Amino acid sequence: MEYRIGIDLGGTNVVVGVVDENKKIIARANTKTQPNRMLDDIVHDIVECVQNAARKAGIAVTDCVSVGIGAPGYCKSDEGLVVFANNLGWRNVPICDELRQELGCPVRLSNDANCAAFGEAIAGAAKGLRNVVMITIGTGLGSGIIVDGKILEGSVGAAAELGHTVLVMDGEPCSCGRRGCFEAYASASALLKQRHRAELEHPETTMKRFVPEDARAPFLSAKEGDPTAIAVRDQYIRYLGEGICSAICIFAPEVVLLGGGVSNAGDDLIVPLNRYIQQEHFGGRRIPACEVKKAALGGDAGIIGAAFLGTAL
Repeated sequence: MEYRIGIDLGGTNVVVGVVDENKKIIARANTKTQPNRMLDDIVHDIVECVQNAARKAGIAVTDCVSVGIGAPGYCKSDEGLVVFANNLGWRNVPICDELRQELGCPVRLSNDANCAAFGEAIAGAAKGLRNVVMITIGTGLGSGIIVDGKILEGSVGAAAELGHTVLVMDGEPCSCGRRGCFEAYASASALLKQRHRAELEHPETTMKRFVPEDARAPFLSAKEGDPTAIAVRDQYIRYLGEGICSAICIFAPEVVLLGGGVSNAGDDLIVPLNRYIQQEHFGGRRIPACEVKKAALGGDAGIIGAAFLGTAL
């Protein structure tokens, strides 16, 4: 049996999994990232977390084929370099070299959304497919793209940033500094803004029953027939659908996967979204569009994808 280790490095937590050749996670460990520290201290904690996961699996780290790490931000996989990760405060960090010295085995790197997309393609909702677009709808809007079974990274490792393609020229301000980005209209944060604006204009809406941070409120209230919630929901689906239509035009994937908190709206989101895309994508009803589906692996996708980066790049 061959084993690999996948590391999901986030701004809050580091999660490590030992993954077998059947792409099953057989042991896990986690620790707090605490990014506002010296790099050596963070690397030390990651190494301890990796070793802890290996011990739980009953193996040594050096018994593993490789270690892979999914990191946020702009990563150069060929150099093992995190060029820019805002939520870690990292600039040009050679994380693969640092971990390789401590662990004594090959270490590979890619963006965390890329790893999640690859994990879904080899073990999740897109298993067996070679052309996949995955969009993660959270505070921001992340994406990963698989083309012919490989992660699309582009010439400098910064490809697949669908969230920062412009949906509306001179539109809503985005966290990246531009205006009108897909993220500014289709992220969970954007949906919350749309919800709160509607609540101010229509104080009678039942969306106000839900906590202010709940992006599902428009979907839940819409199910009860609230007209304001229905309008917010339908507008959001159009925004998300337009961005996905553009991705389908460019990449012609076999499937588009949705992950992140908003995807938990389930069929209340997926069914009308598919209906919209089938009508509005290039070719309309004359050419069938690929299906949009909910991702299946949750947080495990990034770990599994990172563990198998050696086959993805």
